[in-house]
Amino acid sequence: MLKVMLVTGGAGFIGSAVVRHLIARTDTTVVNVDKLTYAANLESLKAVEDSDRYAFYKADIVDRNGMRDIFQRHRPDAVLHLAAESHVDRSIDGPRDFINTNILGTYTLLEIAREYWSGLSSERREGFRFHHVSTDEVYGSLGEGGYFTESTPYRPNSPYSASKAASDHLVRAWRETYGLPVLISNCSNNYGPYQHPEKLIPLVIHKALHRQPIPVYGAGDNVRDWLYVEDHVRALIRIVTGGKPGEVYNVGGNSEKQNIEVVREICRILDEVRPHAQPYSDLVTFVEDRPGHDRRYAIDATKISRELAWNPDEDFTSGLEKTVSWYLQNQKWCEAAMQHYQGQRLGLKVAP
Repeated sequence: MLKVMLVTGGAGFIGSAVVRHLIARTDTTVVNVDKLTYAANLESLKAVEDSDRYAFYKADIVDRNGMRDIFQRHRPDAVLHLAAESHVDRSIDGPRDFINTNILGTYTLLEIAREYWSGLSSERREGFRFHHVSTDEVYGSLGEGGYFTESTPYRPNSPYSASKAASDHLVRAWRETYGLPVLISNCSNNYGPYQHPEKLIPLVIHKALHRQPIPVYGAGDNVRDWLYVEDHVRALIRIVTGGKPGEVYNVGGNSEKQNIEVVREICRILDEVRPHAQPYSDLVTFVEDRPGHDRRYAIDATKISRELAWNPDEDFTSGLEKTVSWYLQNQKWCEAAMQHYQGQRLGLKVAP
C-alpha cells in the first residue's frame, strides 16, 4: 500500500468514500484537495477529519502554484484524480466550468505531477502513479446490445462527457510523450451514501419522502449500469496499487437497469420500510427528456476482473437497499444537502 496518496475532489461523493476507506482500512496518509464547489460536503468526512493521517486543503487544481506547494509539502507516492464537474444537466446549462475544471484543471495537475515525478529518486519514480478517474459517458451511447470495452471509440454527446474525453486524451498523451506513469479508469453510474441530491437515486428518495412529484425523463427507458460506490472505491485502490501504467480499466457493476426500473425499485423499498397510505410510485411524473440524453450505457469489466481480481460485491438490490437505509438514517445530512442544492439552483450563495 502506498504511503502517501493525494486525492483530488476528496470532499465529493466518490472522493469522500475513497478517503474514508483509506483512513479506516489502510495505513496510507491521505492528502485531500478540494475546491469545495456546490457538490462537495465536508460533513462526509467528519469520521476522518481528526486522523493524524489526513490533511485537507481547500484548493483549485487549476492553481499551478498552490498545487505545486502541496506536492512539495507532502511528497505523494500516487495521485488519485477525481476532481471534476460531473452533472450532465449543469453542463448543458453552463459548460464553461466543465471546460475549466475537467480540461484545464487536469492539464495543470498533469504538469505539476510531471515536474514532481521528474525530480524523484529513481526508486520513487518507478513506484509513482497518476490515476485519472473518468466515466463511461465518453464512449457515447450504446444500442440494444453490446458493451463498452477499453477499446471502444470515444463519441461523447454532452459538454460534460466531451470535457472528460478531452481530459482522458491529455492523460494518455502525457504517458506517450513524457513517460508519466498514468492509469485511466472509466466507470459506470455510481450510487450509495453521501451522494449529492441532484443525482437520480438520492433525488428520488428525497422527493418520495416529501410526497413530491418524482420526475423521470422521457419514457424512463434510458439504461444505465449501476455501480455501488464502495465497490468502485475498492476498484480504484486496486488499480492505483496494482494496475499497469499506461493501461485503461473499465469498472462496472453488472447491473443494467432502465431509469424507470430504478425509480420503481426505490418506491418498492420505501413502501416496505416507510409505508404510506398511497404507494410511492403514484408520485412518478414523466417530464420532457433532456437534450442529448444517451440511450444506454453498459460496461464490460472483464479486464479488471481478469488482471486485478476485482469484482463488485453488491448487486443492485443489495446496494440499493443499503443506500435507501442510509438516507433514511441520515435525514439531517440529506436535508442540509438538498437546501444547499436548491439554493445553488436559485443562484443563492449558500455555504457548503
